[in-house]
Amino acid sequence: MKRFSALLLLLLTLNLYGLGQANRAADLETVLQAMDKAAAGFRTLQTDFTWDQFTRVVSSHDYQSGVMDFRRSNKDVEMAAVIKQPILKYVLFKGGVVQVYEPRINQVTEYDVGKNRADFQTYLVLGFGGGGHELMKSFNLRYVGTEQAGGVNAYKLELAPKSEKARATFSLITLWIDPSRGLAVQQKFAEASGDYRLAQYTNIQLNQKLPKDAFSLHTEGKNPRIVKPRGP
Repeated sequence: MKRFSALLLLLLTLNLYGLGQANRAADLETVLQAMDKAAAGFRTLQTDFTWDQFTRVVSSHDYQSGVMDFRRSNKDVEMAAVIKQPILKYVLFKGGVVQVYEPRINQVTEYDVGKNRADFQTYLVLGFGGGGHELMKSFNLRYVGTEQAGGVNAYKLELAPKSEKARATFSLITLWIDPSRGLAVQQKFAEASGDYRLAQYTNIQLNQKLPKDAFSLHTEGKNPRIVKPRGP
């Protein structure tokens, strides 16, 4: 009888484990479908943001906040951000080039993403107009559950890069997806070193008309110095 009870308990445990696996797969599919639906209708997005850059070796947090705009046309993505705190900066990604304007020193730093443009855009649209099932091409996905973030009970999704090159940049990416809109309200980009960037988004405005000059670099009418760092 004891042996039978033990076998029955083991069988029930295995069944529950299989049920749990099936439920997680169904939940993951729900998240991906929500993201696919958002991606199908995505044109523009504006949001307030807060970035927390954590450096493990010195246990320090560097906080930045401001406003960010996104626009997608076919496969091309444009992004513009105004970092308001702690120091005013303007960031623009357009045509495969990242430009950072610092009014304090009147300087524009330009980075050409070149052949890495597609990879760069993949990270840029995570949770912001990027399709859910598209993620399966580049990441191993795990649905963790739900968690409060951005004022909603968000889907929590972990993305582990498949390629060794990508893992050298970020070992794990976590997205918190608003179930009703299929958009990210929070992101965490973690490095193997323990460093990470936690991004939080509020006041998200989807498919609203943006200013005509939203995706132009605002240099305040000055003639800034242009710096183009060389790649490795």
